[in-house]
Amino acid sequence: MARVRMRDVAEHAGVSVRTVSNVVSGYPHVSPATRERVQRSLDELGYRMDYLARGLRSGRTGFVALAVPFLAEPYFAELAQAVISAAARRGITVLVESTAGDPEVERRILSGGLTNVADGVLLSALTVPADDDAARAADFPLVMLGEHSVGDRFPRVGIDNVAAARTAVGHLVEQGCRRIVALGRNGSENGRQRTEGYRQALSAAQIRRVNWLVVPVEDWTREHGRAAVRELLDGSGPLPDGIFAFNDALAVGALAALDESGVRVPDDVAVVGIDDIQESAYTHPPLTSIAPDLDVIAERALSLLAEQEGAAGVAPREEATPYRLVVRASSLRARPGSPT
Repeated sequence: MARVRMRDVAEHAGVSVRTVSNVVSGYPHVSPATRERVQRSLDELGYRMDYLARGLRSGRTGFVALAVPFLAEPYFAELAQAVISAAARRGITVLVESTAGDPEVERRILSGGLTNVADGVLLSALTVPADDDAARAADFPLVMLGEHSVGDRFPRVGIDNVAAARTAVGHLVEQGCRRIVALGRNGSENGRQRTEGYRQALSAAQIRRVNWLVVPVEDWTREHGRAAVRELLDGSGPLPDGIFAFNDALAVGALAALDESGVRVPDDVAVVGIDDIQESAYTHPPLTSIAPDLDVIAERALSLLAEQEGAAGVAPREEATPYRLVVRASSLRARPGSPT
């Protein structure tokens, strides 16, 4: 079957090829009646945009690439959806790639591995060093998402992780917790920042250092969170009365381990996470969490990407986006003298 061309659509709709092009490209200055007539012809004839040809003509593909570590992890899946929705409002299509946190994959992306199909890249990196040669050589529109940076050449968008961790731990302190475990430290920049916020909150509350405990967890998943908390409960040390999990997946695993061990949440141990994934509202009990504004992250990242098109570059800067503490039953403890 012969491919339908713009000329075929123009003849069918009784308009010029230019008008069809304007409708397909989303050009705003087309009358509603004409747009409707052209769209009807597009649908009836089954026209499909030739993106490769459009890219060759305009120098732009109309695509951006989003590279995240793990699409199976709820936070990154929800972030991808926010980016896709924000891009759709701009008439942009998002190509999503999972890096599995592999430095070689991240290095390939920094070397321009996605620029043959995309006008720019949003990258949530985990492992590639900031001084890596690929990071220094990257010369295409690029915005970093999250905590991990690849030097100071590119703009980065995300929440202030130190402040967010401080807020989460401060909430546990307000609930009367004094032996608070930080669950999730690893070698990542994300882990470093959330550990720092934990320490700052305990210092501000004058919690004795003997009650500080940071539990390393290499992979921030439900399975690893559950295993780490089970090991903690099986140990000889005193039971913590609060757990600050470095993400909600770890917190969900922690809740499972506590429930299996007969530990009451929040009466015995209060739990707070970070990310406020959709699952958090449906755990038992529902999980208190730090909620980043994913819609704002997506919008700001796309705006910073657009600023780089046709420019010599964008002044590198970090944009701290809003977050809020969503308080649920996992951390709300009865205060002394309050009804139970």
